[in-house]
Amino acid sequence: MMHSISNSLMRVYAITTKEIKQLSRDRITFAMVIMIPLIQLLLFGYAINTDVRQIPVAIVDQSDSAAGRWIVEAVKVTQVVDVTMHLTTAKQAQEAIRRGDIKAALILPPTLTQKIAHNEPIGQWVVDGSDTMIAGAIKQLQNLSLNDVLPEPTSSQSLFEVSLFYNPEQRSAVNIVPGLIAVILTMTMVLFTSSAIVRERERGNLELLITTPIKSLELMIGKILPYIVIGLVQMVIILGLGHVIFAVPIDGTISHLLIATLLFITASLTLGLIISTIAQTQLQAMQMTIFILLPTILLSGFITPLEAMPNAAQWIAEMLPGTHFMRVIRAIVLKGATLMELIDDIIWLIGFTLIGLGVAAKRFNKRLD
Repeated sequence: MMHSISNSLMRVYAITTKEIKQLSRDRITFAMVIMIPLIQLLLFGYAINTDVRQIPVAIVDQSDSAAGRWIVEAVKVTQVVDVTMHLTTAKQAQEAIRRGDIKAALILPPTLTQKIAHNEPIGQWVVDGSDTMIAGAIKQLQNLSLNDVLPEPTSSQSLFEVSLFYNPEQRSAVNIVPGLIAVILTMTMVLFTSSAIVRERERGNLELLITTPIKSLELMIGKILPYIVIGLVQMVIILGLGHVIFAVPIDGTISHLLIATLLFITASLTLGLIISTIAQTQLQAMQMTIFILLPTILLSGFITPLEAMPNAAQWIAEMLPGTHFMRVIRAIVLKGATLMELIDDIIWLIGFTLIGLGVAAKRFNKRLD
């Protein structure tokens, strides 16, 4: 009996030793074992912050008075907002919010001094209400005390009026559903194509490809085309059900929405192709996809606003296609923005796709390793 147990333990030990050696030789898998928990720790502990600060805002000071300048300085001191623009009309502020240049605007009326004298609300915040966290942070400024900066103290309970655009009811689904399109498309599109070349290698189909006149770039394009339709179908399902079930408004032009989604799908598929030229097995491809998916969920603005993140996290976020599409899809669906108003993000997605296809084609070598 003891001899049988001893032999069993020896066999378990041998298999365990074999698996450890294989893991140590699989550099990508070994790196993912270390990097995935490390990335999660840094993202959750350092980058994810619900205390929103430095919100980009505009000032529309129609009073052109000393009191107006004092109020602006008092608002700056809170560090809740970062004044990035000075505009002359409320219409200009609304257009800047729709483009995504700013998240809110403080409008000070020509009758500012009279309002201060009569203890009336002295200004109005016009806010992009599609992001509930940013809207909540701006609302806190209603209780800002200006008695230390104004020549006459004010006792108005609500110092500023707040107008919420695009989501006045502050329903979280309005913000979540469009962002969910970016997350799901990233997960499925990258995963589909990240295993494309690897699957060909594991099935032995690379030998057939070697004997054909197909070029590397042609192979890359042929790999992503079937999944483009799948991605568009997913977008229609998510947005359609979101509109029906959660009453998410669709204010933008459908053609602009389709074009923007198409650009993001191709960018995500290209990213998957790059992964497929690096990974040696489908397991490695899946691990690397998770490595990309985590920052997309946590850094793209899907959960917390970019403004709440440190500068280093924002720089990483700007390298991800999901971050740019997150801004584009929310602006088109919720604000009715056009592609020209979002041209910077559109150009970035196009550039990423073109460069990524070139990198993937160059990395793919039409021969067996």
